[in-house]
Amino acid sequence: MLEEQAHLKVIGEAGDGVELLRLLNSTPMIPQMVILDISMPKLSGIEAARMIKTNRPEIKILILSMHKEKEYISEAFSAGVEGYLLKEDAGSELFEAIESIRRGETYLSPLLIKRAEDENS
Repeated sequence: MLEEQAHLKVIGEAGDGVELLRLLNSTPMIPQMVILDISMPKLSGIEAARMIKTNRPEIKILILSMHKEKEYISEAFSAGVEGYLLKEDAGSELFEAIESIRRGETYLSPLLIKRAEDENS
C-alpha cells in the first residue's frame, strides 16, 4: 500500500523489533519515518521506539496498533513517537497520519479522539 504512493519509498521491512534495530544500524539510508506495531515479537514497539529515539532522534515514529488503552498511548508518546494510529483506522487514515507527522504535527487516531471527547462529555 505504501509503495503505491509515488512520494513515499519503503526502504526496509522487519519482522520483529530486534531485526528492525539491526536494519536501522546497517542500512546506508536513514529513514525519515518508521511505522511500528506495539506488539512486535522479541522487542515491543514501545521499547524499539525508545531505542530509535535515543540513537536517531531525527527519525519520526508512527505507532500502528490495535491497543486503545490509555496506558499504551501514554507509554508510546512518552517513548517519543509522533503518532498513534489504530489499526481499525488505518485504511482511511494511514496517509493522513504519515503526512501530518511529516509536517511536524502530532497525530492521534480519530477513534481515540472521539473516545476522549465522549469521556469528557
